[in-house]
Amino acid sequence: MSPVLRVVLRIVGCGALVAGGLAVALLALIAALLLGPLLFWIAWNVLDFASAVGLPELGFWAIVLATLFLVAHWFGKVVIAAVVFLVDPSWFHGAASVRWPEPTFRNFVAVALLALLAARPHSHAQKRTARRDRR
Repeated sequence: MSPVLRVVLRIVGCGALVAGGLAVALLALIAALLLGPLLFWIAWNVLDFASAVGLPELGFWAIVLATLFLVAHWFGKVVIAAVVFLVDPSWFHGAASVRWPEPTFRNFVAVALLALLAARPHSHAQKRTARRDRR
């Protein structure tokens, strides 16, 4: 095999490795961005947790904002609250009759899905402190 062909094959091989890694990372990011709102939609609208607690069903952008609110850190939650307050403050004038949901398996699954979304950022913080403790 010629030395030039060998160099070209090495470059193409490394390029394919980098491209494959980027493709996997991009697919993971897209899955995370789609999976969170999908889980929230299933818990809120499909399992009907909204009516179980006396709140209305949510549309697409409300589900996206609610999901981001659950998975964001403190600063992200403040930004989302500011956007909601500034863009549509009349949203808060509606009357809601919030109540504790009935203890059914469907409501348990809905709460478990919402808790799964809300617990995600905190798991990273616990891992960092565990690493510090080992040092």
